[in-house]
Amino acid sequence: MIYLDYTANTPVDSEVLNKFVEVENKFIGNPNSNHQEGKKAKEELAKITENIASLLNVEPSEIIYTSGASESNNLAIKGITDISQGNHIITTKLEHSSVFAPIEELKKKGFVVDYAPLDKDGKINISQLIKLIRPDTVLIAICLVDGELGIIQPINKIAEEIKKVSDCKIHIDGTQALGKIKIDFKNIDTMSFSAHKIYGLNGSGILFKRGHLKLNPQISGGMSSSLYRSGTPTLSLNSAFYVAVKKAIENQDKRFSDVLEKNKNLREFFKQFPKVKINSPQNAVPHIINLSVEGIKGSVFQRKLDSYGVCVSVKSACSSDGLPSRAVTALGNSERTALSSWRISLSHLTTWEEIEQFKEIFVKLV
Repeated sequence: MIYLDYTANTPVDSEVLNKFVEVENKFIGNPNSNHQEGKKAKEELAKITENIASLLNVEPSEIIYTSGASESNNLAIKGITDISQGNHIITTKLEHSSVFAPIEELKKKGFVVDYAPLDKDGKINISQLIKLIRPDTVLIAICLVDGELGIIQPINKIAEEIKKVSDCKIHIDGTQALGKIKIDFKNIDTMSFSAHKIYGLNGSGILFKRGHLKLNPQISGGMSSSLYRSGTPTLSLNSAFYVAVKKAIENQDKRFSDVLEKNKNLREFFKQFPKVKINSPQNAVPHIINLSVEGIKGSVFQRKLDSYGVCVSVKSACSSDGLPSRAVTALGNSERTALSSWRISLSHLTTWEEIEQFKEIFVKLV
C-alpha cells in the first residue's frame, strides 16, 4: 500500500495515542463534577488549554473544543450570522464543504453570497474583494490553505484591508495550514482546526474565537469548558490534541523541507507527460499536488491507482463525487480539466521508495 492522501487523514502519532490512553485511564471524573475527581480533571483541562493557547499565541479563553473542523466551521459561520444584523456574506470557490454547505443553507434563509475573485495563481484579488464589501456584510469566510490545490491565502494582508473599511467578522478555515505554515491570528475573529490533519485523533478539533466576539451556540444543553459549545469536555482527546499541535509546530520547518523535496521530484517527473497538467500553483504548499490527466476522469484514475494499492483523492474527501472540482474550475480551468483532476498529498512520512513505486505505477497507467 502506498498512502498519498495525507490531506484527507493522517495516521495517529504514537505519542499522541499514548497520551490519550494515559489521560483516559488517569482521569475518570467529569471536569464539570464538583468532587475531587472532577476537580482534578478540571485542573488538568485548564493546564492543557493554557499549553495549547501558548503554542498558538492566543488566550486560553479564546479556545473552544469541538469534534473537528467541520463543527468548528459550522459553529463560527452559523454562530456569527445568527446574531448579526446584516445578511451579506463573502467567501471563495475554494472552500471546504463544511464552509460551503452552511453558507448554502444561509442562502436559503435569505442571505446574499458573493464569491471573491481569484487571480491566476488562486490568490484572492484583494482590491476586488474590498469592492464586494457592503454595509450589510456580516461575514467573510476564507480558507488559509485550500485542501484541493494547496493555495496559500495572504490572510493577514486580506484581514488588514478588510478591517480598514468594515467591522464584519472574518472566519478562517485553518485546517490544512496548521503544521505546514506559520499562522498569525491578527485581525482574525475565528479560525478552525482539526486534530486528524496533524497526526492526531479523529473527532477532535478546536475553534479559535476572538475574546470579545459573541457566538450563538449550535449545541444546547449540558455544561462544558465554553459557553459556546455544550457537552462534557473530553479531557483525553484534548490532551492528545495538545501533543499533536506541539509536535506539528516544533517539527514544522523540518517536515516542510522534507515534503518540498518530494514535491519538486514529482513535479519534475510529471513534466515528461504532455497530457498531464498540474493544477496546483507553484507557490502552493508542497504537501498537495493536484493534477489532471487529459481525457481521463479523476475518479477513474483514482480507482485504477487504488487497484495498484495507491491511495489518492478526487477533490476533498468530504466532497460529492461525479461533479467537476469547484476549486480547479475557479482557477479558470475547463470543466473537462476539473473533471479529470485528482490530488496527491504528501507527508514527512512518505518514503522515497513509495515515491519511486508510485512513478512506476503511474507510467503503467498513463
